[in-house]
Amino acid sequence: MTARLRLTVVTVFPDLLGTYGDRGNGMVLARRAAWRGIDVSLVEAVSTDRLPAADIYCIGGGEDGPQVRAAELLGGDDTFAGAVRQGAAVLGVCAGYQLLGRSFPDAGGAPIRGLGLLDVETVKGAGSRAVGELLAEASPTAPMLPGGVRLPPLTGFENHAGTTMLGRGAAPLARVVRGRGNGGAGRSEGAWSGRVVGTYLHGPVLARNPHLADLLLGWALGSEEPLATVDDVEVEAWRAERLAASASRRPAWSSLVR
Repeated sequence: MTARLRLTVVTVFPDLLGTYGDRGNGMVLARRAAWRGIDVSLVEAVSTDRLPAADIYCIGGGEDGPQVRAAELLGGDDTFAGAVRQGAAVLGVCAGYQLLGRSFPDAGGAPIRGLGLLDVETVKGAGSRAVGELLAEASPTAPMLPGGVRLPPLTGFENHAGTTMLGRGAAPLARVVRGRGNGGAGRSEGAWSGRVVGTYLHGPVLARNPHLADLLLGWALGSEEPLATVDDVEVEAWRAERLAASASRRPAWSSLVR
């Protein structure tokens, strides 16, 4: 059983950070909560509005200028900061992931101060831009689903030019099977700490990975037990297709590590 049966989910600044359809993450959370009989409010808060207090915040991807503006606005928002201190869950995707860290680059590569909710730093990557399908297996340090269940493989697509380095205060969300993820020798993808998760996975990520949506819902509900089952037959069939297509192009990361 869940500790609370009412949730507020906020999609943060879809007018600035809505380039890749990541606003769909809020829709997925709201729908999966409603299917379980939970009273849920979904708010799309544009950049001209003050953010409301919420149980889950979703921050999506966008271009360099809007990313900098979003970081400025969120850095001065006491409601957002207070909600996070009180345990609100936060999902950051791509640009949203980067601005949750200590710093990220602007269009010219100069470092911009981030929100510091994740112990990560992002710099301009060397070489080509990371574009294409991204497949990753949950890291041994990844958060567990309610009931102590391990996250299944994560699937999505990436489109970014950054390399993200994790500090000691953040743990990798997953390890790359196919794609680039955070970049660097460790082949990590995403990061998490407390109730804050960052990833380079688009799709939207929660539509392609409903278990990750349930992780966020479990945190917001204060539930340590498995959430009520919902009908995921169609999405699991789609996931199986995408996972098979991605895995067939490259061996699993575990077979590459020596």
